[in-house]
Amino acid sequence: MNIELRQLRYFLAVAEEMHFGRAAARLHMTQPPLSQTIQALESALGTPLFVRSTRSIALTPAGLALLPQARQLVQQAEALPQLVQRAAAGASGHLSLAFVSIADYSVLPPYLREFRAAYADVQIELREATSDVQLEALEKGQIDAGLLIPPLPERLQPLLNYQKVLSEPLMLAIPETAAQRRRPDALASYKDLALVIFPRKIAPALHDVILGRFREEGLTPVIGQEAIQMQTIIGLVSAGMGIALVPQSVSNLKRPGVVYHALKPAIGSTGDVEIGVAWRKDNPSPVLQAFLKLLRKNS
Repeated sequence: MNIELRQLRYFLAVAEEMHFGRAAARLHMTQPPLSQTIQALESALGTPLFVRSTRSIALTPAGLALLPQARQLVQQAEALPQLVQRAAAGASGHLSLAFVSIADYSVLPPYLREFRAAYADVQIELREATSDVQLEALEKGQIDAGLLIPPLPERLQPLLNYQKVLSEPLMLAIPETAAQRRRPDALASYKDLALVIFPRKIAPALHDVILGRFREEGLTPVIGQEAIQMQTIIGLVSAGMGIALVPQSVSNLKRPGVVYHALKPAIGSTGDVEIGVAWRKDNPSPVLQAFLKLLRKNS
């Protein structure tokens, strides 16, 4: 069966006008080719669609059944140009985005709000994951982009692009009970307390920046606990398990029993923590490009 949209449009015109002459005028054509097109459609469907008389026409039960379906098909066809143009412009589609927990306290919420306001028809799939998990997912093409902590492994640099999004200093998170009678901005005041930190294998850059901050002050911390989620680290600090050095935005995570202090800058310190976005160079997604454009505008 070969039914054309043109035939359905002609059928709708006749069904709505209930007159071949008026339908032909509405379609800017003569009546004979209109009648021939309707006859060809009836032949293709194997049943009459109209009851014809010398004075009037009416829809058959088959015509009545076809009418709503024909309207739906024609409307869908007419919507196709706008649909594909919006998809090509990144205004609709799907974006799978992974993020480290640090981003959830800093750049992720405002960027998502702005992106959703501008691209309401885009479906966003969010996944919280450590940087190492994100890199593996990017390599396998399982996500479009990841907000992670650099650097990219050398073996993935030919495959991935990277763009810096945020850089922020470290802050000291300490148990409230340990904050008394100590200098709040000096690591040396807390050298008797264990350090709660990320395992190096999941965030080597953050791990090295934190330990580097201790080295800059001539200290060697005792690592008491390791955790992969920032909220877990803060929870352990709240439980009195030790202190932690965390990016400044994590101080937005309020927990009873935790106090945050800015650190006194060390001479020559470069101990800021960077967050950036990584994506595959061969990903052609217009939605991804729209999201990256927003990041570039705000970075």
